[in-house]
Amino acid sequence: MRVIRGLLALMLLGASLAHAQVYNRNQAVPVQRVDYATVESVRQVEQQELIEDRNRGWKTFGGALIGGLIGNQFGDGSGRDVATVVGALLGANLAHNRNPGYQVRQVRLVELIVVTESGERLMVLQDRDPSMLFAPGDEVRLVFLSSDNVRVDKAM
Repeated sequence: MRVIRGLLALMLLGASLAHAQVYNRNQAVPVQRVDYATVESVRQVEQQELIEDRNRGWKTFGGALIGGLIGNQFGDGSGRDVATVVGALLGANLAHNRNPGYQVRQVRLVELIVVTESGERLMVLQDRDPSMLFAPGDEVRLVFLSSDNVRVDKAM
C-alpha cells in the first residue's frame, strides 16, 4: 500500500510540474468553493526540473563572432581569411559545447495530507511558500479554483 501511495505521489508530482500554473498568493483568481480541513501530514518534496536554454543559438553566434574577430588578427591576404573562418568555427564550437542546452532549476514543493470537516482525506501538492509553513494539526482552508486547482492556506 505504501508503494502504491508513493507511486501515486510521484505521478501527481510529475503531473503538477507539467501542468503547474504560476500564480501569486496575493493574486485575485476565481474561486469555486472553500472547504476547511486539518493537516494530517506534511512532506517537503524537492525535484530538479530541466529548462531549455532558449539563448543557446545566440551564445553560439557570439562565440563565432568573437572567434572570427580573434582569427582576423592573424595572417595576411588569404591566410587572414582562413584564420578568420577557422577562428569563427572554433569559437562557435567552443561556445556551443561549453553551454548545455538546458538549465537546472530546483523545484520545492510541499505535499499535504488533509482531512476535511466531512471526513474526506485529500492530498495536495503545491509550491512551498516560506511565509506559509504547515505542521500536522494546523487548521487550513482548501481553496478550489475555477481552473481545477486547489491551494491550501492557513485558516484565518
